[in-house]
Amino acid sequence: MVERANKPKTLVSTPGFAPQATVTFSEDNSRVRAELPTGESVEVLLHGATVISWKDAAGDEKLWLSDAAKLDGSKAVRGGIPLVFPVFGTAPDHEQTKTLPQHGFARTSRWEFLGKSTSEDSFSLSSASVKLDFGLSSAAAGLDPLARERWPYAFNLIYSVTLTRDSLSTGLVVTNDGEKPFDCQVLFHTYLRVKDINEVAIAGLASTPYVDKVSPAASAPHDDPLAIAAETDRVYTPASASAAVTVSESGEPKFRITRDNLSDVVVWNPWTDKAAGMADFEPKDGFRQMLCIEPGSVSGWQVLEQGDAFEGAQTITLA
Repeated sequence: MVERANKPKTLVSTPGFAPQATVTFSEDNSRVRAELPTGESVEVLLHGATVISWKDAAGDEKLWLSDAAKLDGSKAVRGGIPLVFPVFGTAPDHEQTKTLPQHGFARTSRWEFLGKSTSEDSFSLSSASVKLDFGLSSAAAGLDPLARERWPYAFNLIYSVTLTRDSLSTGLVVTNDGEKPFDCQVLFHTYLRVKDINEVAIAGLASTPYVDKVSPAASAPHDDPLAIAAETDRVYTPASASAAVTVSESGEPKFRITRDNLSDVVVWNPWTDKAAGMADFEPKDGFRQMLCIEPGSVSGWQVLEQGDAFEGAQTITLA
């Protein structure tokens, strides 16, 4: 064989194309992990389609997860981003959902992983993103058996988790696939990780009406910023559905939360006594390192007729 002097070299990679996000499964197929080529990552437990981790490129965790959280499918996860559907809390006076467990069944059912998609711009690392899609329906094998018995409606849920270099988005599409109309509520129960709750300030809820579940008599609108110094459980309904909520710590912006078609924002921290009474909340002083900012549609009901769909989403951007 004659060797050519100008023999072309083997290409190590396709020229001009940036590395792509990777998606992997755990050995027991209980969770999905996506990582951008720049190091940012997200991990989703198929039980509840619960986001249990979101890290930046340096590996710093952005979500709070209880040390005692059950990740084996035995109960809802304490921490991360549990998904609330079709009822927020309990609704003993609402005929369709009065017998459902607290926060419904989406967070206690096993979802199906539907696939991934990546950003169209394959030439730039700065715009890299990955979207993970999950599904749950009334016909799914993973549906909580209690839900099938107590909520006999034909529905389909598509849940999307999108990771970019500086943000995490979660979005849910609810479709009525049956002949009977149904009512529903939706909420993303997001546990944000902070260093010290005493140094946290929340802006964007000034002069906003809210329902205070801890002290109903104290539900007067307030000025910015909002500080957390005791048990807090409030449902805010901002006048503008597009208004952002900003979380700062020690005077420095940390998170910016925006909503799409979600009218409400729940602010929650269990503080000392409440945390002490929850078996799956560890460490007991963990309330000092977490804050729940929960976009949702929970102050009323979405009524879906046959073929109707409801869609809502949140985006958490690192400030």
